[in-house]
Amino acid sequence: QVQLVESGGGLVQPGGSLRLSCAVSGSSFSIYAMAWYRQVPGKQRELVAGITNKGSTNYADSVKGRFTISRDNAKNTVYLEMNSLKPEDTAVYYCNLGGPNLGHWGQGTQVTVSS
Repeated sequence: QVQLVESGGGLVQPGGSLRLSCAVSGSSFSIYAMAWYRQVPGKQRELVAGITNKGSTNYADSVKGRFTISRDNAKNTVYLEMNSLKPEDTAVYYCNLGGPNLGHWGQGTQVTVSS
């Protein structure tokens, strides 16, 4: 049974930083691409950042230069470092293993950017 558990969300002021973590169990973590998505009520879930099994990364234009995705294969964990946060980054952030069609998602962690 594949499990993904996100942590690190919370309330932060505009311009602040957060680091999200996603711990994976029950899967050969190192062979899969990983990604972070986010969703706000009434909108589709959108890709924020992805990282291949070899460490290549890609980002949504809206977060380039502010967010950094990384992975630690020894810890079966993927991270999302978020800096210079804006109110429009407010969303539930989800971790994904292997692409959206594989269907492995975490439960989500709320990020709220507000003064």
